[in-house]
Amino acid sequence: MVRDGYFYALGLGVVAAIVWLLTHSYIFLALPLLLAAFFLWFFRDPNRSIPTEPGLIVSPADGLVTDTEWIETTAGSRLRLSIFLNVFNVHVNRSPVGGTVRLVEYRKGEFLNAMKAESVLNNEQTLIVIDAGDYEIGFKQIAGLLARRIVCNLKAGDRVERGQRMGLIKFGSRCDVLLPAHVNLKVKTGMRVKGGSTVLAVIAEPDTQTTTLTSATVA
Repeated sequence: MVRDGYFYALGLGVVAAIVWLLTHSYIFLALPLLLAAFFLWFFRDPNRSIPTEPGLIVSPADGLVTDTEWIETTAGSRLRLSIFLNVFNVHVNRSPVGGTVRLVEYRKGEFLNAMKAESVLNNEQTLIVIDAGDYEIGFKQIAGLLARRIVCNLKAGDRVERGQRMGLIKFGSRCDVLLPAHVNLKVKTGMRVKGGSTVLAVIAEPDTQTTTLTSATVA
């Protein structure tokens, strides 16, 4: 359970107590109690079985794969994979690979529907780039129509493990992953994935020349 769930539930518990003292009505009491139960459920944080084989890139989020496309960047061709999280998904995010965090960059923005293509450029988001040794992985936490806060617990220089919890996006949102060109993709559009446990791709041919990603590269 993410601690935010306890904070929301506690606040609504106080509201429920006040409502009961004022009205002694089970009908009015039901709403804050149901909302408290929802927040406890929404901020759930289940344990996941993290695959340990070398060269695997796991999903940073639970949700639906909505798009996979090749894009050209200043660092060369990259495969961008988009995952949409609805309000019923687990919203805790995990690191797709193990390595050293090279960049964490927060950008203010709009709160467009995360299913829209322009949300990747215009919405509030945090970009994280992880140096995995022979390659780098970039991924974005992107706010959606209902999301109003992105939480990222990483900073440049941190060492992370594959599948490690690193933050969350509150309510509906999107997570984009920028994969190296030399990967074998293991998922396709329409598939549901789980953060930390679903393998998105496998590095096919490790490249000893690490290409540097920047915020401009993955904009």
